[in-house]
Amino acid sequence: MAQKTYAGVTVELTDEGYLVDKNQWNKEMAVEIAQENDITLTAKHFAVIEFLRDKVEKGETLTIRAIGKSGIVDIKGFYELFPGAPLKVATKISGLSKPVSCV
Repeated sequence: MAQKTYAGVTVELTDEGYLVDKNQWNKEMAVEIAQENDITLTAKHFAVIEFLRDKVEKGETLTIRAIGKSGIVDIKGFYELFPGAPLKVATKISGLSKPVSCV
């Protein structure tokens, strides 16, 4: 475990850089975490982030397919918003745990 300060709040991180406590997350942190991943957040990014956080709150499993069906962005658009490993990057920026489906 490691500690890091985002937006003036010191948080615990897993070895892979995910927040341990998703309740510490806020939008200012998201902006800083995104910058570490060379992403500048837009309203579309935040719409996806809110979708992800809502799904987790409801106890649902996160999948790229579900995001593609969200009506917010298609799968190609999701990869464009969060390049590389989009679900891993998006959940990290969202202050959520690494998805079970991600290696």
